[in-house]
Amino acid sequence: MAFLMKCCTLIVNVLCLPLHLIEAVGLYELYKRVFPIWLYRFSKTYNKKMYDKKKELFRSLPEFNKPGGQLTILEIGCGTGANFEFYPPGCKVICTDPNPHFQKYLKKNIGENDHLTFERFVVASGEDMGSVESESVDVVVCTLVLCSVNNITQTLREARRILRPGGAFFFLEHVVADPSTWAYFFQHVLQPPWYYFGDGCEVTRETWKHVEAAGFSELKLRHIEAPLMFIVKPHIMGYAVK
Repeated sequence: MAFLMKCCTLIVNVLCLPLHLIEAVGLYELYKRVFPIWLYRFSKTYNKKMYDKKKELFRSLPEFNKPGGQLTILEIGCGTGANFEFYPPGCKVICTDPNPHFQKYLKKNIGENDHLTFERFVVASGEDMGSVESESVDVVVCTLVLCSVNNITQTLREARRILRPGGAFFFLEHVVADPSTWAYFFQHVLQPPWYYFGDGCEVTRETWKHVEAAGFSELKLRHIEAPLMFIVKPHIMGYAVK
């Protein structure tokens, strides 16, 4: 099956040559203006299907609030703010995303979630959040983001830097399927067009290995099968304590 997968992937890559060319000449940047529209709609569907999983994941957030303090959450790659409804009342939220065009939808979700205190939106990649002070937040949240960052290891390093000692990194990410499955086959074959459709998203990443190697003092991670289309069905979820 490995040989067939390589052949099919090569054929798909050839078919994607116009997309590769568009990116090479810089025209792909135009899609970043359109992508927030698609992601806003997708996030609504994703939240409905993953509602129970998100509730379960974020149920532990209050445990990381300092006694007498206000829980401070920094979200990497906040997108349209799809996680806001799951955050506990009264917490303070800092948002980062490399795409400034998300702000329109972010403001809409902020208005619909007045149980939160919104501090600021920082245009920054996950690998470089230098404008956020070290050890300044209780929780870092990252959902459906590590699939598209350029460097997972550096992003996790930044998350650890920003977290206070005893703070936690919460994650929910789609990952590569088991190599023995057809899902794995099609993830690799369809990866070239998916990369462009998903604004840099890669469905073939073994993200859990990076989280396990990130140097957190405690890690609660489990693999789940999400009620989604096969290409993004395998997920990991959990949190890691600094």
